[in-house]
Amino acid sequence: MAAWSSRKFLRDVLLKRVVSNQLPGVRCFASAPQSAPKIGHYSKKGRLLTGATIGLLIAGGAYVSTVDEATFCGWLFSATKLVNPFFALLDPEFAHNLGVSAAARGWVPREKRPDPSILGLQVWGRKFSNPLGLAAGFDKNAEAVDGLLGLGFGFVEVGSVTPVPQDGNPKPRIFRLRKEGAVINRCGFNSEGIVAVAKRLGAQHGKRKLDETSSTSTSSNNEVKHGGKAGPGILGVNLGKNKTSEDAAADYVQGVHTLSQYADYLVINVSSPNTPGLRMLQGRKQLKDLVKKVQAACDEMQWGEEGPPPLLVKIAPDLSKEDLEDIAAVALALHLDGLIISNTTISRPDPVSRNPLASETGGLSGKPLFNLSTNILKEMYILTRGRIPLIGCGGISSGEDAYKKIRAGATLVQLYTAFAYGGPALIPQIKAELAACLERDGFKSIVDAVGADCR
Repeated sequence: MAAWSSRKFLRDVLLKRVVSNQLPGVRCFASAPQSAPKIGHYSKKGRLLTGATIGLLIAGGAYVSTVDEATFCGWLFSATKLVNPFFALLDPEFAHNLGVSAAARGWVPREKRPDPSILGLQVWGRKFSNPLGLAAGFDKNAEAVDGLLGLGFGFVEVGSVTPVPQDGNPKPRIFRLRKEGAVINRCGFNSEGIVAVAKRLGAQHGKRKLDETSSTSTSSNNEVKHGGKAGPGILGVNLGKNKTSEDAAADYVQGVHTLSQYADYLVINVSSPNTPGLRMLQGRKQLKDLVKKVQAACDEMQWGEEGPPPLLVKIAPDLSKEDLEDIAAVALALHLDGLIISNTTISRPDPVSRNPLASETGGLSGKPLFNLSTNILKEMYILTRGRIPLIGCGGISSGEDAYKKIRAGATLVQLYTAFAYGGPALIPQIKAELAACLERDGFKSIVDAVGADCR
């Protein structure tokens, strides 16, 4: 494909060069001989520049034509690093929106290289090509699912999605702490609402079904599915509540009724620090009542042989030992399908505490969150006795970080802040480093390494 593109490009360039050099009054007839068109006068420098340009194009095209698709794909991902300094100059929220728009329009590289086989795993009856996911908060309104999955993530989580559209908190509400590799945000569930998101996911779902028509005709119902409802890769939908809602359970139930048919898994987000009273839903009684109502909403819907999508709860890192024990008890008693650990923190651990922006209200994400969230992850793995899949989230910026989360009990991992700083080039880098970590320590698969530090 790269060779064909380069040859076509060269042909077009050369053709345009010849045509542009013809005088306006000259007409060409294929059936009769014609004299050579007059060539306008060029300076010596102009001729040299033109010749050099054409020579470089021919040489470059010839070289690209010999490059395999995997190498060319690697170049494209590496080239995105050149854009990072430009994004760093922009307002954080504007840069974020620009990134989402680029992914939605396909202006990002598409991963053509297969993932290392050691990274593949099966969770909830679906096959993940790799355990690296994009956390909720980046694509809040499901605008860029296809483009983001195409970057090589094993799964992408959209949202948080609220029943009714809301603007969120006043701006500015996102603050970069670049030196610390962190971000403070107080967005407050800014969302276009479930109707807008349902329309987008419905269109993607329909396209996926059309693409699958021929390929699934011979597949077995008991076969593990490769990819999810949005195409290659798995799609999670993160549900939130409206700021002014007095019935949180009703908001989550409405989200289930509208969006669950498009989701490979659902998340009840009760841990954002930017919605007043939301974290109180993590209490034992409150969480138990909420999960029961959401599970009932899933059960009352009609499902095929697959059944309802797996249901997860996303929790905060700012929890006491007693809080964690209560959540673990509820998760086991109600047979939750998983937990995401964790959301952002309201604490300001060093070195963030010394940054002037530390006084900004909101949740802290990025590198300073890593140790706190990983310790909570390990504790929850022990409390649930490894019986519930856990998604490790918070501070991952390298393959080694992802590996530490997995050893602490995570079956899957998510990142966001490091992706905002590092761009698409970070994704293949983390996957390659993670595969190297597994091989270095003698693990044959992700599953073998899960909870290794808790045994």
